[in-house]
Amino acid sequence: MTERMVGKSAPYFEMKTVDGAGKNFGKVTLDDYRGKWLVLFFYPLDFTFVCPTEITGFNRRIDDFEKLNASILGASTDSEHSHKAWINASVEHGGLGQLKFPLASDMTQKVARDYGILIEDSGIALRGLFIIDPAGILKYSVIHDLNVGRSVDETLRVLQAFQSGGLCPIDWEPEDELLNV
Repeated sequence: MTERMVGKSAPYFEMKTVDGAGKNFGKVTLDDYRGKWLVLFFYPLDFTFVCPTEITGFNRRIDDFEKLNASILGASTDSEHSHKAWINASVEHGGLGQLKFPLASDMTQKVARDYGILIEDSGIALRGLFIIDPAGILKYSVIHDLNVGRSVDETLRVLQAFQSGGLCPIDWEPEDELLNV
């Protein structure tokens, strides 16, 4: 289970990708993000209803993540070809439009399984979001059922809290004091 992995090395991954422009295929590994923070989020399926709200939400805030030396990587168990078609489909017809980060394909389901979010009987991932530090240590894991999207604001807040290096009380925001003990 991923809660037992927090504080330890993030499970290694290698996945095929399509770039955010929906043009070029590639490959991504955990090692590609050494020296940067990584927000890795899994969503259940392409061409669905809640998933595009999350993906485009992260896309709108990509500059905020980049200012924090953080990259975004979205992933599902769909193929990189499905991702490409979804990016290139018109928004009016359920498409995503251009993104500023890649979408990764976990068709083997290995990565979702390694991160403890694979629904075995359907072969899709739960909504799992992971923050991995520049040394490859898994710092944060949130996993929940399929019907509810995640908060980009909360992801940014948690990332900033980890980067503060201090003790952050409930509802801590970057302008707040850290706890002194």
